[in-house]
Amino acid sequence: MASPQIDHRLQAAENPNADVDVLARLARDPAPRVRFVYAASLGDFGRRIPEGVPDILAGDSEARVRRMATLWNLPMPVRERLAQDEDAAVRAGALTAELWPRLAATVRESLLADPAPQVQDAIAALFPSEPEPLPAPAVRVQDPDPAVRMKAAQDPEVPTALALELAEDPDDAVRLALSMREDLTEQQRAAIAYVVPDGYHSLPSWIVERGHEPDVARRAAASGHVLLRRSIARQHHLPADVVDRLAQDEDFFVKLTLCESCRQAPHDLVLEMYAHWHGLKREFLRSHPNFVRPGLARFADHANPRLRHAALDDPEAGPELVLRLVDDPDVGCWALRDPRLPSRELHQRLGMVGSARHAAANPALPHATMHQLLDLAGVATLPES
Repeated sequence: MASPQIDHRLQAAENPNADVDVLARLARDPAPRVRFVYAASLGDFGRRIPEGVPDILAGDSEARVRRMATLWNLPMPVRERLAQDEDAAVRAGALTAELWPRLAATVRESLLADPAPQVQDAIAALFPSEPEPLPAPAVRVQDPDPAVRMKAAQDPEVPTALALELAEDPDDAVRLALSMREDLTEQQRAAIAYVVPDGYHSLPSWIVERGHEPDVARRAAASGHVLLRRSIARQHHLPADVVDRLAQDEDFFVKLTLCESCRQAPHDLVLEMYAHWHGLKREFLRSHPNFVRPGLARFADHANPRLRHAALDDPEAGPELVLRLVDDPDVGCWALRDPRLPSRELHQRLGMVGSARHAAANPALPHATMHQLLDLAGVATLPES
């Protein structure tokens, strides 16, 4: 939080375990990028929004920061203020069905006459027109448009027996949508020749709405349909028996999703996913509450370089661990930055080609040495980024 380097403050803003009251300092950070990321992650992980922070963000000089603040559960006076913002995107983002009747008549009239398309779209969303009645279920199931048939396959208002007529549909997306209906038995589900494409998928509405219910979670976790298991693994909190079942799932992405989303994911599984996953969120796993650091030094000689890196996270390990890894071709750069590196070794590495850059980033470097290096480089102050 006190670091002069933007990247360090950005990491703090995105840390799900950081104290929200300490993070509140970032609302006044001098760097717009930091304020933006803080505003974007303000309510992530169900975090409490500290008192006063919405007012600060609503008055930010950057429109994108103010716009990002509108995504969260703001006090109504703050939302009223943002509804009159000079930026159209901020005005649009501030509007909610709850806010509209609270606005002064003059403000509502001004918004209704607002020329910005995004504001008019936001107002239109507050007052949706009456939807046209859907065609009869049998008509929808036989519609030539696969998008219509797919929605029919998902719609719980379409009787099960009628929906099952789509089990032989020529479109993969239609059969996949049908296979994830809540009202199907596991036998009916398994009889559908659905195809699971690569990539992320939308969650079935019944899991979105009721996935927090233990019975729903248990049913989805026990399903033979991998996408139902992946979907329920995205819940932030799950019963212990459901977590145990999903943690032993045969599908890699069920286990990965559990670690990325569920706070009860077990330590051994979080560590396993961290060691073997190479996707975008791999470093996020280090912030998981069950990424337990004491004892990780046991991986100092492991063949997996990610686990050797994790060994440096062990707070109970001493300088000998850092010295053992300082020449490691994969993790040596992190060992050089570790404050447990003995002072004599640190100064020696500071003068060696290939290690000086990383040694200079070690926070244990004496201030006098830091200033000497800056003077030699002709730099008076540290850059902001």
